[in-house]
Amino acid sequence: MRNSKELRYLKVAPNVADALTHGDPVVALESTIISHGMPYPQNLACAKEVESIIRKNGAVPATIAILNGVPCIGLNDGELESLAFLGKNAQKTAHRDIPAVIAMGGNGATTISATMFFASKVGISVFVSGGLGGVHRHGEQTLDISSDLTQLGKTPVAVISAGVKSILDIPRTLEYLETQGVTVAAYKTREFPAFFTESSGCEVPYCINTPEDGARLIDASLKQELGSGILIAVPIPKEYSASGNLIEAAIQAALKEAREKNITGNAATPFLLTRVNELTKGASLAANIALIKNNAAIGSKIAVALSKIRKGHLRSAL
Repeated sequence: MRNSKELRYLKVAPNVADALTHGDPVVALESTIISHGMPYPQNLACAKEVESIIRKNGAVPATIAILNGVPCIGLNDGELESLAFLGKNAQKTAHRDIPAVIAMGGNGATTISATMFFASKVGISVFVSGGLGGVHRHGEQTLDISSDLTQLGKTPVAVISAGVKSILDIPRTLEYLETQGVTVAAYKTREFPAFFTESSGCEVPYCINTPEDGARLIDASLKQELGSGILIAVPIPKEYSASGNLIEAAIQAALKEAREKNITGNAATPFLLTRVNELTKGASLAANIALIKNNAAIGSKIAVALSKIRKGHLRSAL
C-alpha cells in the first residue's frame, strides 16, 4: 500500500486497503465494461459474478471508477449498482480524461489506461480486463492508437486480457507494444488471441503454462523496476470460440458500415461492438462475458501466486 500522501485524493475500499497492507492478492477491474459494455441490469449481474469469481479463487476484487469526482479503488454493492444504472451516462474515462472528470465532479467509467494508472498508484500489480485497445486499422495514416498501449509502456501493472479485438490492426498493435517495451506472453499457447477467436495468426515471444509462471514473470519485471507493464493474453474458452467465424464475418460487415458512416475515433469501438452483437444476435455478447469470466479466474490465480512469492511461500524463479 502506498503512503498516505500519495493516496490523499483517492478513496480506497476498506477490504482492498487491508489486503494491500498485508500483501494479500488484489485484482483490479475496469468499469467501462460495466457502463458501456452491456445494458442494465445485465451489466450489474456480470460485474458481481466477475467479482465473485475473483473471491472464490482467493483474491480481493477492486473495481475502479470515478464517482462524484472521487477516484474509487474498490466499489461496494451500492456503488457498483449506481455505476451500472448510470450506464453510458458515466463518462468513458481514459488516462487523458481523469483530471477533467475529477474537476467537474463527474462520474467516470475507467478504461484500461485509467484503471492501470489508479491500480499502480495504490500498489495493485494484477489487472483483469476483457480486451486491450490497440492500433486501429489504417492507424499508420490516422495515428489512431489506443492510450492503453502507451500506458502499458509506462505503468508497472500486468494486464490479463483476451488479446486484442480483430476490429483493430493486431500485427501493428504487437509491434507498437514492442516499441513501448511491453513484455507480451500468452497463456498455454504461443498464438496471440484475437478476443473472440483463439488465434490472430500472430505469434507471441513467451508462453506461460501456469498461474505460477505468470506470477514469476510479473515478479521478475517488478524487481527489475523496468517501469513498463506486462500483457498476458488468455484465449477465449474453446466452447465459445466455435462461433468465431460467425463473429468475424459480422466484424467485417460492421467495419464496412463504420467506414460508410464515417464513424471514427473513440466512437468507433462502441459502434462496432454494438453492431456486431446485433448482427450475431447476441452471440458476441455471450462470448464477451465468457472470456471476461475466464480471465478473472486465471488473473486471480496469478495474483494469489504473486502474493505467495512476495511472502516467500513460493519460489520466485525456476
